[in-house]
This record gives sequence, C-alpha cells and structure tokens, in this order.
Amino acid sequence: RLILLYDALRCIVRTHAPEQAAVEELFFATNARTAISVSQARGVALLALAQTGLSVAEYTPLEVKQATTGYGQADKTQMQEMVRLLLGLSDIPRPDDAADALAVAICHLSHSRLAGLG
Repeated sequence: RLILLYDALRCIVRTHAPEQAAVEELFFATNARTAISVSQARGVALLALAQTGLSVAEYTPLEVKQATTGYGQADKTQMQEMVRLLLGLSDIPRPDDAADALAVAICHLSHSRLAGLG
C-alpha cells in the first residue's frame, strides 16, 4: 500500500503540476496502532512530495480548524459543513478524508494569502 501511495502521489503531481503542497501534522491521543500506520503513510507522502521539488507546508489540526471554521475546537461535522459552504458545494465531500484534505488546502490558501501581505 505504501508503494501504491507513493506512486499515485507522484503521478498526481506530474499530471497536475501543483506549485505547492500542504499536509496536516499528526495528532493521536490514544490509538498507537493507528498512529503508526498513518505516520508511515504520511512519511511516504512527504518523501514523494519532496522528491518532486514541491515546497510542503505543514499545519496542525488546530490551525486547519481555525482557518476553515474560525474555531480551533470545531468538530468533524462543523469542518465538513464549512468546507461545503466555502467551496459552494451542494453536498459535503465524501469520503471524510476528501473533506479533510480540502480543509488543509483552505488553510494553506489562507496562510499563503496572509504571508503575501507581510
């Protein structure tokens, strides 16, 4: 699965030629097994992005929630609904990971715009 992730991400970057990438930092309170699996996938994603030469920004879950909803303690439902509203979508993006990825993109856009002002 990690090889598939690596190859797919590199293919996406080659196909769409993004200028930047953004990922969410990990936060796991209790489930170590899940944390290890997600950490492995995240490491592969960071490697694939770095090898393409993209700059990669990283944001905490709190930063993503704050940028997307205006409230750092927003729950998943609030996040998904704000993603839907901000992007003018008729439905909440599915699967949940898609909504999460869009929230990270919204956060990155927000931070990039603010950085451009300074």
